[in-house]
Amino acid sequence: MPMSKEHKAALARGRKEARAVKAYLTAINARSSGRQSSKETLKSRLEKVNQKIGDTDDPLKTVDLLQSKLDIEKALSSAQEGDDFDAVEADFVKNVKSYSERKGITYTAWREFGVPARTLREAGVPETRRR
Repeated sequence: MPMSKEHKAALARGRKEARAVKAYLTAINARSSGRQSSKETLKSRLEKVNQKIGDTDDPLKTVDLLQSKLDIEKALSSAQEGDDFDAVEADFVKNVKSYSERKGITYTAWREFGVPARTLREAGVPETRRR
């Protein structure tokens, strides 16, 4: 028996919601805690480290500087990916309430994962009490 148009639309809506929710959860999971450095600050630090690498003759200091360079490059890459975070968050807000209702996921579960309360309020996900 072939699927109805409504069934196909519901499946497509579920996949769309799941993609939006997963993208947001991945993004907030990837963000490191603490203060985020700006791209300009990271670029400046990278220039200084590159200069120090060229100026040192100490092999241990060189290895430390190379690791610093790799860490800064990784942070810079994450900062550039973070530019899309607002769009990912907006898509999450649009889809999470319906997704939560369909899957039976509570406000408390989202909060324990690390989703900010303001994001859940904006999405209209109702608060639940722990028992």
